[in-house]
Amino acid sequence: MIEEGSKRGKAMVEKRQLFMEMRAQNFDVIRLSTYRTACKLRFVQKRCNLHLVDVWNMIEAFRDNGLNTLDHNAEINVSRLETILSSIYYQLNKRLPTTHQINVEQSIGLLLNFMVATYDSESHGKLTVFSMKAMLSTMCGGKIVDKLRYIFSQISDSSGVMMFAKFDQFLREVLKLPTAVFEGPSFGYTEHSVRTCFPQQKIMLNTFLDVLMADPPPQCLVWLPLMHRLANVENVFHPVECSYCRSESMMGFRYRCQQCHGYQLCQSCFWRGHANGPHSNQHQMKEHSSWKSPAKKLSHAISKSLGCVPIGEPPHPVFPEQAERPQELTHTVQPKPAADNMNDTMLMSSGTPTPTKSVLESPSRLDEEHRLIARYAARLAAEAGNSTQQCPPTDLGFNLDANKQQRQLIAELENKNREILQEIQRLRLEHEQASQPTPEKAQQNPTLLTELRLLRHRKDELERRMSALQESRRELMVQLEGLMRLLKDEEQKQASQSGGSPHSSPSHGAGCSMPMPIRSTSAGSTPTHTPQDCLAGVGGDVLEAFAHGVPRNLRNDLLVAADSITNTMSSLVKELHSVDDVGVEEETNMRNGGDRGTLRVQKH
Repeated sequence: MIEEGSKRGKAMVEKRQLFMEMRAQNFDVIRLSTYRTACKLRFVQKRCNLHLVDVWNMIEAFRDNGLNTLDHNAEINVSRLETILSSIYYQLNKRLPTTHQINVEQSIGLLLNFMVATYDSESHGKLTVFSMKAMLSTMCGGKIVDKLRYIFSQISDSSGVMMFAKFDQFLREVLKLPTAVFEGPSFGYTEHSVRTCFPQQKIMLNTFLDVLMADPPPQCLVWLPLMHRLANVENVFHPVECSYCRSESMMGFRYRCQQCHGYQLCQSCFWRGHANGPHSNQHQMKEHSSWKSPAKKLSHAISKSLGCVPIGEPPHPVFPEQAERPQELTHTVQPKPAADNMNDTMLMSSGTPTPTKSVLESPSRLDEEHRLIARYAARLAAEAGNSTQQCPPTDLGFNLDANKQQRQLIAELENKNREILQEIQRLRLEHEQASQPTPEKAQQNPTLLTELRLLRHRKDELERRMSALQESRRELMVQLEGLMRLLKDEEQKQASQSGGSPHSSPSHGAGCSMPMPIRSTSAGSTPTHTPQDCLAGVGGDVLEAFAHGVPRNLRNDLLVAADSITNTMSSLVKELHSVDDVGVEEETNMRNGGDRGTLRVQKH
C-alpha cells in the first residue's frame, strides 16, 4: 500500500509538471481559441517527444503489441499501457542517431500521466484500446493524410464505407484532447458533431479526406490541421518587418492585411490581437506559411496567367475506394481475425508499403535485424501452412511463389549483413595498423633512415657554405669601406692645397688627416697601416691617382662596385637553396666577381 501510494504521488507530481510547464508558456494570451488549442497540443506533443514518432512507426507498434487482435472496446490496464509506451520510445531511440537520443523514462512518465488524466478521469486504472489508438495516432508525427487514412481504416467496414457509430466514438475520444488542455468549452464533444461533419449517408475514403482536409475543416476538428501547419512553419524565415513590433524578421506564420496596403504582422502580434495605425482586428488577414521574393511572385503570376500552373490543386491524392485483397498483407503483419485484418488493410488502398519495413532498415542494429529476420521467417513458415489449408487452389501457386520470394529476400539480407560485418572488421584492422607510431615505422624501413641521414648531412653542408659566404661578404665590405675613406681623405687634401676653395663640400671635414685602417683579409688580425700601405694591395691606377694628387671622382665607381657585391650576394643566397652539387663552382665565381669589382675600381 505504501509503494502504491508513492507511485500515485509521483504520478501526480509528473502530471502537474507537464501542465505547469505548459502554463509557463503563457499560451492563454492567444486570443483565438483555434490557435491557442493547437499551440497547447503542439507543446504536449513535443514535450513528450511524440513528434519524433512517425504514424507508420506507431501503427507498427500497435501490431507488435497485439492491439490489432483486440476489440476496440477492450480495456487495458495502466501497466500494459506503460509497456506499450516503453516499446514505442525504445524503438524510437534505436532509429535516432546517438547524438539525438531522448530521455526514455521521462518521456514515458509524461505521456502516461497525460493519457491517464485525459482518458481515465474517474481513476479506474484502465483505458480502452480505441481511445489509446485514437490519441496516439492523432498526437504522433507524420503527415495528416496518413493519420486520417489510418483513422478511417479503424472506423469503416469491410466494404470501405464509414460507420457513423464508429466515427462518433472517434470524435468522443479525440475531442478529449482539447478538454485536457482546458479548451473544452471551444472544442468539446456534442451529439450533433457527426452530422455537422457528414450530412450525407455513405462516406468513402476520399470523401472522408475531402471533408477533414478542407479549408476550413469541420469546426470541431479545426485545430487538427492547424497543429500540423504549426509543425511545418516552426523554422520558416520571413525577411519582412512586422508593422507592429517592428521586428526585422519573422519566424513561423506571417499575416498580411487584405485592406491595409503593406501591413504585415508576425504570428505573435497577430495571435495577441495587436494593431496600430489604420489597421483594425476586424480586417481580414491572410496567413502565409512561406516567403516568396517579388521576382518569384511575378514569375508565378505570369506562369499562372499562361496556364502553366494548375489552379485549385486537390489537398490530397485520390485513393482507390476499395481495399486491396487481404492476401497482400499476409507476409508483413501478424495473423489476426478477419474483421480487424480488413480494417487495418484499408491503409493499403493506395499501394503504400507497410510500416514494418522501417524495422528491417534500422541502421547499426545488426543483432536486432537478425532476430527480426528469424521471427519473420517463423511467421512465414506458419502462414505458409495456414494458406495451404485455407486458400483455394487458384491462389495456392501465388502464395507459394510469394513465400519463396520472401525466403530469398531474407537470405539476401542475411548475406548482406555478414558482408557488412566482415567489411567493418577489415576496416578496423586497417585503421589500427595505420595508427601505429611513426618511430616504429621508421625502424622497420631502413631506406627511410638512410634518406633522413643524407638530408641532415646536406643541411649541415649548406650551413657551413652559408657561414663561409657570409665571412667573404664581410671582408669585401670592409675593403670597400677603406677605399671610401681613402677617397674622402684625398679630396680633403686637394681642398687644402687649393687654398680652401669656397665650393668645397662641408661634409668633408678637415679634421681627419689619416684614413681609417683597412682590416686584413686574415681572420682575427686587425693591424694598422698608413694610406700608402693600404694602397699596396690595390691596382696601379688607383695608386697613381692618389700619389700624384690628380683629383679624381671615384664615387660612382665605388657605388657600382657596391651594387656588384650586392648582386653577387643575392646569387649566392639563391644558390644555397639548390640541391645540386654545383654550389662550390658558383661560390668561386661569386668571389671572382667580387675581385673583378675591386679591380674595376683600381682601373678607374
